[in-house]
Amino acid sequence: MLKEVQKEQLKKVLKEGVSSHFIAGGSLLLIKDGKEIFYDEDGYADIEKGVKVKRDSIFRLYSMSKPITAAAVMILLERGEIDLYDPISQYLKGFQNQRLEVDGKTVPVEREIMIKDLLSMTSGLVYGGETPAGRSTEKILEELKSRLYSDSPMNTLEAINRVGASPLAFQPGSYWEYGISADVLGALIEVVSGKKFSEFLKEEIFLPLGMSDTDFWVPEEKRERLVKTYAKDEKGGLEIYEQNHLGIMQKMDRKPAFESGGAGLVSTIDDYAKFANMLMNKGTYNGKEILSKRTVEFLTTSTLNANQQKGIETWQTLCGYSYGNLMRVMVDPTKAGDFASAGEYGWDGWLGAYFLNCPKENLTMLFLMQKTDSGTTPLTRKLRNIIMSSCCE
Repeated sequence: MLKEVQKEQLKKVLKEGVSSHFIAGGSLLLIKDGKEIFYDEDGYADIEKGVKVKRDSIFRLYSMSKPITAAAVMILLERGEIDLYDPISQYLKGFQNQRLEVDGKTVPVEREIMIKDLLSMTSGLVYGGETPAGRSTEKILEELKSRLYSDSPMNTLEAINRVGASPLAFQPGSYWEYGISADVLGALIEVVSGKKFSEFLKEEIFLPLGMSDTDFWVPEEKRERLVKTYAKDEKGGLEIYEQNHLGIMQKMDRKPAFESGGAGLVSTIDDYAKFANMLMNKGTYNGKEILSKRTVEFLTTSTLNANQQKGIETWQTLCGYSYGNLMRVMVDPTKAGDFASAGEYGWDGWLGAYFLNCPKENLTMLFLMQKTDSGTTPLTRKLRNIIMSSCCE
């Protein structure tokens, strides 16, 4: 259990992260055996206005949206509405006749992308880069951004069907590379459910769990709680970041036409804790079953084969992890660069939001911050190591 000296150390490390201008502010929550054992907040939600981070501050999740999207797919799976081996073109016509870039030429794929490939990031769909596949995705995301506030914004199905026409970076199922797969799954959910992705999430996950501050936008009456985004400036300090990224509105000031399953959600630390607790409780929270126990076991298990695993091993800070269903999963703590627990899972986000569930210790860690190009930062790892060294005995 977390001792007082370790609680003080957590507060000290977080405060140093703020005072050194590494982050503007952040909040940290720990839950063990279903009970909160620690919470701390430090720094600013808005430096210029002197607004402090609070417990009900709203943060952009970016890729920490992905575990929620994966859970939504699991709901359809356990109801028998989809099969993981279904080709995605069965639902999204833009994915018909896909092609692969090989030595400057495009050739037909050996097989179509399946739903299973999207959940494991082995689809061949990537975010960006210098390959034809990456450039094609970037072009679509740039058009998304340019139309965000226009009279004809690109909606979820239009954007994702456009992605389907892009060349793949590799043959489906042959390798692992992080990319836009979760956004495709959001579009899949729309088609299968016959509802907007946001409506499905609200009805099936957010309302049952009481996640009242989690959505794809922030209404006006809540907007003063939305934390400002910061970027590192040329002097090593912080400056406000006001650009739109990955087709997501930075201001979050209206319902978006494009609802990104990979990056679009905002939430509070207590809202996300309800989702994390649901997974820790094998699909049930406060007496409400969102998923079955067997489904959660599948959701939180690695799914990569040996060749696919080579892809995730290119990420230096994911040593010891594998991947499955839009989350990292620890398979070999002896290779990890942090104190780790076998079977732990979770994910992070572009602005530094971080989620960790350790079933073996019945421990949840949530850390929320808003700084560009962050993912899992050295600050996050310092906090994590204090926690894992004391709560995992």
